[in-house]
Amino acid sequence: MMKRFLPLALAALLVVACGKDKKENEEPVITKTEEVAPLTFEKKYYQETSTIPCKEDCPIVKIEVPEAGGNKKAARVINDSVFSKVRELIYFGEKPYNATTYNELMKSFMQSYEELKKEFPEETTEWEGTVKGDVSYRSDAVLNISLSSYTYTGGAHGNQGDYSLLFDPNNGKPLEHRDLFNDVNGFTDYAEKKFRQEFKISEMAPINDGGLMFEDEKFALPNNIFFEEDGLLLFYNTYEISSYADGPKKLKLPYNDIKEYLKVK
Repeated sequence: MMKRFLPLALAALLVVACGKDKKENEEPVITKTEEVAPLTFEKKYYQETSTIPCKEDCPIVKIEVPEAGGNKKAARVINDSVFSKVRELIYFGEKPYNATTYNELMKSFMQSYEELKKEFPEETTEWEGTVKGDVSYRSDAVLNISLSSYTYTGGAHGNQGDYSLLFDPNNGKPLEHRDLFNDVNGFTDYAEKKFRQEFKISEMAPINDGGLMFEDEKFALPNNIFFEEDGLLLFYNTYEISSYADGPKKLKLPYNDIKEYLKVK
């Protein structure tokens, strides 16, 4: 029995030994990590006017936005987000257009003007749609793109606003409140205290005392939070919590005062 298994055992040892020698002689495999291009920005300008002849009060659309490049994955997310926001700002009617490019968006706006002009040829209202965007803040953890807009399609006054788009510059992911603060509720309570002090609202009084319009009489963080060099700016656009006559409301919170709440800066 032993004689029969001895050749098999010797053969197995030879295979193991050869495999070991082969592994020892093999050169280590070096895995190359694909380098990610740095995120870059280039200003893009777009403009459109009506095809209807015009001497004065001529309609116009002007869009100026930073276009991301370099890091393709992050750039695509950022550019899509910026366009989606601009599309929410430049339109006429009940809902934004189904445009997929800035040129389509501007042409849709002008088409709305021209259709209305044909229906009411004596109407001389000067339509305007403008958006100007900038990279207003940038760090290793936060990218802040700011948009200022103004649209006028008739009526007593136009619509004006400032908007903040926040991203993770490494992957383009939009940042929400939970990404900015380690304790959203705690930060909200702190912001309310400072808001009341700024606008002289007693701690015991309803938050809407004095004509504000917080939903359900409850303080809330604004839709737009801007990172600035010296602090965080909480910005409430007109109609968010106040009337057109009262204008936008804003509150600046120095970084040193809120560092216990901030996740990123």
